[in-house]
Amino acid sequence: MAKFPTFPTLYDNVIAVSIMKLREWGYLKPDQYKAGTLSWSTNGRETGSISIRVNTRTDGPYLELDYKHRDKPVNYTVGLVSVPSNIGKGVVWYFLCPHTGKRCRKLYSVGERFLHREAYTGCMYESQTYSHKARKLNTLFDKIYGTDKLYEQLYQKHFKSHYAGKPTKKYLKLMQKIKQTENVRITRTELLALY
Repeated sequence: MAKFPTFPTLYDNVIAVSIMKLREWGYLKPDQYKAGTLSWSTNGRETGSISIRVNTRTDGPYLELDYKHRDKPVNYTVGLVSVPSNIGKGVVWYFLCPHTGKRCRKLYSVGERFLHREAYTGCMYESQTYSHKARKLNTLFDKIYGTDKLYEQLYQKHFKSHYAGKPTKKYLKLMQKIKQTENVRITRTELLALY
């Protein structure tokens, strides 16, 4: 008898709030109160928006979310925690999930609220749904066509290849990966293993 198919919710397809984006948009500056609207779109059509307020003035900084879920108004706060950076320059911000209490850098909206990924059951990332053969095939294509992505990184607008006359660690690592991908030889056994 055939296995009954499951169609898990994919984290890649749900809307999310990211610390990285909040920092990029200037919401996480010290000692400030800032409000705004986040919106999501698919193929140029807006799929959702929420009002946010970030307060870093208080002893307990927080993110306040205000939106409608299926015509029901939803309003709650998510704690923000800052940890000193390991390089001694500034701080690293995290959300404090209201459900699990865990620190995280991204909150997903699978149900009514934005929560840490471990608060949901039956959800996966798209790559977790691939078969063993598909994963091998992706690895093989990355070996063949991976140089394109590496060259894109190399020629990004603000990429620093040298600092004080010496090549940066990131530049050296990137050049090593480019050299490895250009010298790739795919064996017959690797190709046959896919079939």
